[in-house]
Amino acid sequence: MLLKKQTVWLLTMLSLVIVLSVYYITSPTQQVTDMAYEEKDGKEQAKEDGKETMSDMEVVTDAAGNEMFEALRIEVLDQREQLREELEAKVANADVSAEEKSAAYEEMENLRELAMTESVLETMIKTMGYEDALVRANGENIRITVKSDKEHSTADANEIIRLVMSEVGQMKPVAVEFQPTN
Repeated sequence: MLLKKQTVWLLTMLSLVIVLSVYYITSPTQQVTDMAYEEKDGKEQAKEDGKETMSDMEVVTDAAGNEMFEALRIEVLDQREQLREELEAKVANADVSAEEKSAAYEEMENLRELAMTESVLETMIKTMGYEDALVRANGENIRITVKSDKEHSTADANEIIRLVMSEVGQMKPVAVEFQPTN
């Protein structure tokens, strides 16, 4: 009975994540009044007559970067959901031995823990002052892509790696990649 409650809870949370992701992707990213612009020389200036045209401005948006991060998150989520369904089918199959069912259940738990660890690491990296972070762990290594508007250095990457190592607690290869926001 406990497994059924956990399954219902997991499916509810996953469907909520998918619905929110689809909403986020399909919603307009910025309103017309929220658009930032810069003059060609990098300074905001008003023309002499007070009128500016769109050809005089450069529109700056980060929608493409956000869409890439969300697309990668959804892709990872879909792959894990498919693997989880395969493992659940194995657990539910009467022809499978108890050892194989136990191994499949352990792998399902590992997937859940891996997803939670990624989520925690993303949140911790964002609290360090970065705009967004995408953490992908596959059990062997951890790949981190950080979206930042500030200059990055090896010291910043080392700080992120130390944070990951303190949270994960295991020696795994960690790769940090910085992606500029503009």
